[in-house]
Amino acid sequence: MMRLPKFTYRVPRTIAEAVKIIGDTGPDAQFVAGGTDLYPNMKRRQQMPKTVISVMRLPELNGVTGDGSKGLVIGASITLTEICENEIIKRDYPVIASAARTISTPILRNMGTIGGNLLLDTRCNYYDQNYEWRKAINFCLKKDGDVCWVAPGSSKCWAVQSSDLVPVMVAIGAKFRLVSTLGDRMIDAAAFYNDDGIDYLKKRPDELLADIHLPPTNGWRASYQKLRRRGAFDFPVLGVAAYVRYDVDSNGALPHGRASDTIADAKIVLGGIAPSPVQVNEAAQALIGNSLNEDQIQAAAEAAYVKARPLDNTDFVYQWRKQMARQYTLRALRELL
Repeated sequence: MMRLPKFTYRVPRTIAEAVKIIGDTGPDAQFVAGGTDLYPNMKRRQQMPKTVISVMRLPELNGVTGDGSKGLVIGASITLTEICENEIIKRDYPVIASAARTISTPILRNMGTIGGNLLLDTRCNYYDQNYEWRKAINFCLKKDGDVCWVAPGSSKCWAVQSSDLVPVMVAIGAKFRLVSTLGDRMIDAAAFYNDDGIDYLKKRPDELLADIHLPPTNGWRASYQKLRRRGAFDFPVLGVAAYVRYDVDSNGALPHGRASDTIADAKIVLGGIAPSPVQVNEAAQALIGNSLNEDQIQAAAEAAYVKARPLDNTDFVYQWRKQMARQYTLRALRELL
């Protein structure tokens, strides 16, 4: 049985108190909400904070305000179940609800939070093992070792970004608000993730993810498709988020029938294949300036296939996962039709 290491548990009542605690305790402290990622990592001795600061019940992190016409703000401690069931999110941002519904199991979605999924630790077959297993292979570059067993000649860690909500947030242009004793700052989701399995976030240890800001929905639609071994629950070994924005009039209405609309902007974002989400600009260019038809969809899917370069450190054969980048891009874009 894997047991948690000893740690001090703190329960602040406000954001200000939470960031003060972590500012005083330093790098040996860590925030926790649902704990569905942190506590298993602590049991495997991948992360060993001496102080754990719970932010699950902070009122400031547990609200959903706004709507699709003005933009939505989601507190970082809102559970994934609440994301799936919130009427405004289901109506105005259905891609968020549908992506959240693919995460883990209902029981874990009752505990896991949107903030936790966006800050999810990178994963790898050589890293997500217990301490004794990792010690037997002489550890890896991500934790306690100096070799990346995925690419032994590389100085970079290739652990994979495996969040379902991250590709969606990057695709739709979400922003994150981070809070510390030094003040607040906003950062685009697309700029928040580093292509490095160890230093995978542009977030200081003393910063708290407070809320997620979604843009108004006028003129855009998005979808998400996920590849995993078990349909009931599993981490993605490939995720595809597709986003298209149409030309709209001053009232936010489409000027023509859907089939003849011109795409003003588009994004295809791949998750589960690299340390950070991969934006396929070539796929976006195949769509922009055109209507969403089968020819454009096929061209975008081919561009996604070319750009996808999964490594052999998650489930399935990596060559097959590369092939699936084409198929899942087709599915994501066809859903938007």
